[in-house]
Amino acid sequence: MAKIAIEQPSEEDVDVIHRVLTTTYWSPGIPRETVARACENSICVIARDESGALVGFARVVSDKATFAWLCDVIVLPGRQGRGLGRELVRTLQQHEELQGLRRWLLGTKDAHGVYTPLGFTPVDAPERFMQIKNRHPYGRPAS
Repeated sequence: MAKIAIEQPSEEDVDVIHRVLTTTYWSPGIPRETVARACENSICVIARDESGALVGFARVVSDKATFAWLCDVIVLPGRQGRGLGRELVRTLQQHEELQGLRRWLLGTKDAHGVYTPLGFTPVDAPERFMQIKNRHPYGRPAS
């Protein structure tokens, strides 16, 4: 089983996270500098294998008082389908600075089954939410 801990990623970890994120539907082509800056400004959780290598990652953007945005939940190939993503999220949900928040949000295209058991539900009133979306933030369209 992987060891999961709240920690900031090392430079080598950012390399792995970046390599995975560039292939996702939500951040194709994301620059490494953007990944590093996002990690620096987030609460991060990392799963490591027995040798200490990164096998999973997630982060939360939060004001630590009312709101948290869960993002970039990734599990490396070969480790998927074993509940690791759910454990990463659960670890963030239990973080002492993220207790008593009014709202947690996330966006997912295909992992609803990961998040529903953790209490996530569809947004009650999606018509109340608005966005500004840059469809080509890293030179490739994000969906």
